[in-house]
Amino acid sequence: MEKITEQILQRRMHGLYLSRKCGDITQLSHELLGLHCWFHRNVAFSALIRGADLTDWKTSLTKTWIHHALHGVVLDDLPTLLAIHSGGWRWGERYKEIADKVISLMEDGVYSRAEMRLIFAGEYDSQTIDSAFSPWGGVFCELARLGKVAFRDMTSRDFDLIDAEPTRTFHEVLPELFRKYIAAYGPATLSDAAWFFGLWKERKKELSILNLDEFAQFEHHKNIYYYIDDNEDMGDIPELTLLSGFDPLIVSYADRSAVLAPEYKSAVITRSGICLPTIAVNGQVAGLWNIKKSGATVEFFTAQPKRIQDAAYNLADNIYWQTRDQL
Repeated sequence: MEKITEQILQRRMHGLYLSRKCGDITQLSHELLGLHCWFHRNVAFSALIRGADLTDWKTSLTKTWIHHALHGVVLDDLPTLLAIHSGGWRWGERYKEIADKVISLMEDGVYSRAEMRLIFAGEYDSQTIDSAFSPWGGVFCELARLGKVAFRDMTSRDFDLIDAEPTRTFHEVLPELFRKYIAAYGPATLSDAAWFFGLWKERKKELSILNLDEFAQFEHHKNIYYYIDDNEDMGDIPELTLLSGFDPLIVSYADRSAVLAPEYKSAVITRSGICLPTIAVNGQVAGLWNIKKSGATVEFFTAQPKRIQDAAYNLADNIYWQTRDQL
């Protein structure tokens, strides 16, 4: 591993609480700008890996869409996080009409997407219903972006009304959120930040408003990396680390080559875009782990010393027992 790549990983693993511990899941989510939870079990995995316990984890965070995916977030952080993609309704008047009716139904105590599909089936054609109540988002995703709804809890498929509408503009929150991103995820490039916040195509250019002089920086492979140089001891890269599915160390960067070798990408990230739980050896993804009904599983891509295999299984087995009645 190149020395500079090693230093990048060392700082990232420190910032992401992979070489130190964070005992509070709400603090962890606050500092990491949300915990990725396309599958809710990944929040539990991510918390345990980083030293937080699961006390009240299903309700201590709010499960909703931010950036460009589902995350478990601190409710008070939502207005700021949602301001990155704030604005009016974007999905056409027909779906706005449905969304308004959805809000009315929720005010009357209807919270289930499945129940709403049945209620609306007599008013709209099947294609409109499928789009409006898609399991991948539909009108609920758009209402969540506006800060009006979120999932009832981390494991529920039903929704609740919330009050988290952004009160500031994109340009007002961007410097604050970019600094928090760099503090946790740095060293990182502007392309990394644009990817993390879901600023596609021309919106990536909006990062040009940032004052980058406050950050330390260096050039590596023709890219400029930014980080906060606070002289804090970064610690060592752990010899062995479990990473959750959709772990921030992997999915929060446009370029993942520092941690995920190209030859293992297809094994880690499926064709449908699912990022599996992985095992990192000296900061590099070297295998997969998971929790099944029968227990923990561990699989390395190449031969590893028995002590590494045993240690990885013990870590995964510990998570199995801690989550056995939680998931």
